[in-house]
Amino acid sequence: MNALVEKAGTLAVAAVLVVLMAAPLSARGSEVTKGTFESFAAGSGHVAYDGIQGNARMIRTAAGDTIVVVTVKGLVAGETYGSHVHNQACSDGDAGGHYRFGHLVPGGALDGFEIWPGPFTANAAGHAVGRTEVGATAGPTAVSVVIHAPGGAKVACADLG
Repeated sequence: MNALVEKAGTLAVAAVLVVLMAAPLSARGSEVTKGTFESFAAGSGHVAYDGIQGNARMIRTAAGDTIVVVTVKGLVAGETYGSHVHNQACSDGDAGGHYRFGHLVPGGALDGFEIWPGPFTANAAGHAVGRTEVGATAGPTAVSVVIHAPGGAKVACADLG
């Protein structure tokens, strides 16, 4: 019985911590969207990665920045993957193309117009984390994050909602 009470107490403390950690973000006016990665089916520019699991989180801060964090497992150890914010939902034209700002942004990838939380390299267990921060707020068409295999094929997508 004591173990059950202790476990319930631990869960209650964890729930309070989650609320306390989320409150400052909302109090400062930040918007957080997140999604879970799903594998694309093989073919048509895609490579099958059946074991991918993970999530993407986008934070549009009240200060006008955008932070994107990707955590994923089920990748090939030692391989380097690309990851980009896309402009369509995962099921809509395979997430379309890369989301682009209409102007140059501090921290923007490629030509200064995009949000790339990659490239990142999978560790020996096939896990990887990618993170980026750009000095502009992503617009409403920044709706998904796609992971690209070495060579560019799309392997997984997470809708941000």
